[in-house]
Amino acid sequence: MGVRAKEAKDKECRHGQANDGPLRQCAVTRAKKAPEELIRFVAGPDGALVPDLARHLPGRGVWVDGTYAAVAAAVRQKTFARSLQRQVSVPADLPARVERLMARRLSEALSLANKAGLIVAGFAKIEALMARKGAVVLIHAGDAAADGVAKLDGKFNALTKGSDARMASIRDLSGAEMSLAMGRPNVIHAAAAEGGATRRLIEEARRLRRYRLGQEASGRVPPQSTDRSQLNTGRA
Repeated sequence: MGVRAKEAKDKECRHGQANDGPLRQCAVTRAKKAPEELIRFVAGPDGALVPDLARHLPGRGVWVDGTYAAVAAAVRQKTFARSLQRQVSVPADLPARVERLMARRLSEALSLANKAGLIVAGFAKIEALMARKGAVVLIHAGDAAADGVAKLDGKFNALTKGSDARMASIRDLSGAEMSLAMGRPNVIHAAAAEGGATRRLIEEARRLRRYRLGQEASGRVPPQSTDRSQLNTGRA
């Protein structure tokens, strides 16, 4: 490797672009984490900042911890222009835009799992799947009635007690979003069976929940809070 190439590579590492190892450095907190826990941003051809949630876009990237608070801090601190060493157009509502993109990815994951035949909806079908111990995760609309959620979650938790259940339930989409994703009306509760599409659904839900609440993307997903004042939106 030439001297200039080495200097450019070192500069990328200092400003959040990863080396060849498995960890990436957050440009805000300077903490090194797995790529799955971070969000990559690149500058588009027009100079506009683009969230690269799939981590596939070409060009130099800036990595930021995958939480609303960290992205908000990056906007306030002008982290993106400094790390990319160029002028970039950063929308003031970038944290909210990223959240919407993550919610869209979760909707798409639910749609794919449904098309793969892994999703059932309605109390009777969900209870039948749970009785066969085929349910991996429950999906409730964020606007679902509390008693219905408690009833299904109670049965699911009782049946999976002592097992390595990856998450209690997903509650990050509204009933309208679930209905649109599944192509059927009035979807409020659903359950997913094991499969590759379900694993992607779970990971997208964890990623969105961590972004909103600042929780680590492992273990059971905590209850959703729709009150932004309760989220950790302070300086990261």
